[in-house]
Amino acid sequence: MRVVIAEDSVLLREGLTGLLTSRDIDVVAAVGDAEQLLRAVEEQQPDVAIVDVRMPPTHTDEGLRAALVLRRQWPGVAVLVLSQYVEERYATELLSSETTGVGYLLKDRVADVDEFVDALRRVAGGGAALDPEVVAQLLVRGRRNPVHRLTPREYDVLRLMAEGRSNSAIATALRISGSAVEKHVNNILTKLDLPPADDDHRRVLAVLRFLQA
Repeated sequence: MRVVIAEDSVLLREGLTGLLTSRDIDVVAAVGDAEQLLRAVEEQQPDVAIVDVRMPPTHTDEGLRAALVLRRQWPGVAVLVLSQYVEERYATELLSSETTGVGYLLKDRVADVDEFVDALRRVAGGGAALDPEVVAQLLVRGRRNPVHRLTPREYDVLRLMAEGRSNSAIATALRISGSAVEKHVNNILTKLDLPPADDDHRRVLAVLRFLQA
């Protein structure tokens, strides 16, 4: 896996580089602003770009805007966005059209190395990796929609679906059977007026599109 890192903090940038290199992940470029990120992606054509939301010169949304450019110009490059806080507007904009090969994590998650590397590999493989806190805020944002039809257990399953979990992972997390998860997923899609789908990534996309409507 080939990775480009865009992070203006030298310490975090170097830390990420060392962390990923130690896991046999090839960091082909590590840059400090959005313009360098776009150049690095064009030159290196990585599998995934790790992008900080706030970068120079204004430290507002440069990273997010660069991530959106990446999604348009190089759709084959996965994007994992890192943010210090939950930026609901940024998350909604990034996820509004596509959630395959995309992730949005809080920087605190980097402290859990195994969890972070697993999320990175999932995104690079075309999956989704969404921070539970981001998912929770999106769910709250959509509670005026048919989410209120769900039972507490279905709500829990939906939350884990939106994090990109597979049926088996949901079953393990909730300590229920795989068949029970399948039943809950079908009920959720029916109650949310969404067509059932076998592919986990399509379920995530459908759920998030609904929540962002």
